[in-house]
Amino acid sequence: MDIIVENVKKTFGDKVALDIDKYIVHSGEVIGLVGNNGAGKTTLFRIMLDLLKADSGTVCLGECISSQSEDWKAYTGAFIDNGFLIDYLTPEEYFRFLAKVIGINDEQLNERVNRFESFMNGEVLGQDKLIRNLSAGNQQKVGIIGAMLANPQILLLDEPFNFLDPSSQMAMKYILEQYNKETGATIFVSSHNLTHTFDICTRVTLLEHGKIIKDYDKDYAELTSEIEEYFKGNAF
Repeated sequence: MDIIVENVKKTFGDKVALDIDKYIVHSGEVIGLVGNNGAGKTTLFRIMLDLLKADSGTVCLGECISSQSEDWKAYTGAFIDNGFLIDYLTPEEYFRFLAKVIGINDEQLNERVNRFESFMNGEVLGQDKLIRNLSAGNQQKVGIIGAMLANPQILLLDEPFNFLDPSSQMAMKYILEQYNKETGATIFVSSHNLTHTFDICTRVTLLEHGKIIKDYDKDYAELTSEIEEYFKGNAF
């Protein structure tokens, strides 16, 4: 499913947080959204998910304008931060709650959760812990698994590699690559981890002060060097 961002602007006081004329993500693409802190990445995600109202413009997720319809929620999964979690539940209780919301039975739930067995690494289920008492990395895993339980056709993940140890980061890359290949889902990843972003994405978009300043296809020969030079140039 396509994502279309059109004439979206958002300001906070005098600061322009987002200013995008037109940006189209085509069905099946894996997009890496990169930029320094304050570039507008999370603001864009929150507007996409109707968690934040834009001053103007629209975002279409599939056929729906996200601020005008609830229908997109049936085929969209997302994890931005721990505010998406119900931290007074155990992971098992949280997944069962989500299963009821999306309308799958216990057998389907177990089947879908078991796909993430290696990713969980024996540290998420069966721990007799509330989500709030898990490590930051394991809370991150719960959120990502929860976002993918409904087999969404659009998946939005903000900093999915945060807090994960190296083995879990590698597992995360494999999960996203395989999910895209098997389902054709459109995946939108915001990340500060350039290496992992370049590895998994078919296209990389660079934000600066709320504006898209570069939009690279994966096969663009100078992608890695140009973006690395950009961040080096902004480090001094």
